[in-house]
Amino acid sequence: MTTSTVLSADLQYSHALRLAIAAYLGRFKATSRAHAESDVRAYLGWCAAHRLDPLAASRPQVELYVRWMQEVRRFKPSTVSRRMSIVAGFYRTAVIDGLLEHSPAEHVRRPTVPAESPTLGLTHLQLEALLTAARQSPHRNDFALVCLLGLLGLPIFEATGLNITDLGEEHGHRVLRVLGKGGKTVLTPLPPAVSRALDHAIGDRAAGPILLNSRGARMDRHAATRRLHSLAAAARMRMPDLHPHMLRHTYVTTMLDAGVDLRDVQIAARHADPRTTMRYDRARNHLDRHPNYILAAYMASGA
Repeated sequence: MTTSTVLSADLQYSHALRLAIAAYLGRFKATSRAHAESDVRAYLGWCAAHRLDPLAASRPQVELYVRWMQEVRRFKPSTVSRRMSIVAGFYRTAVIDGLLEHSPAEHVRRPTVPAESPTLGLTHLQLEALLTAARQSPHRNDFALVCLLGLLGLPIFEATGLNITDLGEEHGHRVLRVLGKGGKTVLTPLPPAVSRALDHAIGDRAAGPILLNSRGARMDRHAATRRLHSLAAAARMRMPDLHPHMLRHTYVTTMLDAGVDLRDVQIAARHADPRTTMRYDRARNHLDRHPNYILAAYMASGA
């Protein structure tokens, strides 16, 4: 994407605003830039709907953007906090570059992100049922999709961004070269089952994306979500409303259930902060150890 794709084509923007957006997005690389562009676009869209010049916004108006995300769009606290981080960074860069005297986002209150992750992963049996449904699916990309998300723990933008040329060999291991945040390339070893799933998805192709949609083009997160919904319906077990990040969450919690050390899980999931991994762990244990189970067992004779 370029700056022009972030700005709405039917509205007039000043040269100063275009320069501010270009300067801010220039600080990001690869997929991180794509995510920043998406959040900047969301804020510019809100400003356009309210006929507000982003470079003339005041703190109360930015506060209204936060309230709109919370009360109208009903975004989760983590989403609101992330989007406000981008808005605050945009204004901070504008101040650094001399386009503004001060940032209108400087003292805007952000929602508290809970220590426990609001997302709950699948159980071990649910993941097995989903893998079975994907393996038996007539759509040749389904098994590879579930393996990449649930057995390798890749974020959806990494999984859908993979190309056949990213497959390789390193020290006797078949690996994937995954382009992660900040443009960093990570070598991810492939267990045999995952390797076979990727080979099945690729077939006799020598180049192009690993995951394809029904039209033969690169799969995106929307197509991936639709496939997960279809597989959940086909699985012989009750499933929650699946979305791609739920499988990454399952990847973390299943490793913890298997007895993998928390530090090793953090490294495998590429969490920069161990507290991120611990959020997943707390969410899992919060339900497993809930006092309701103890009380019900204690009163079993009368219940």
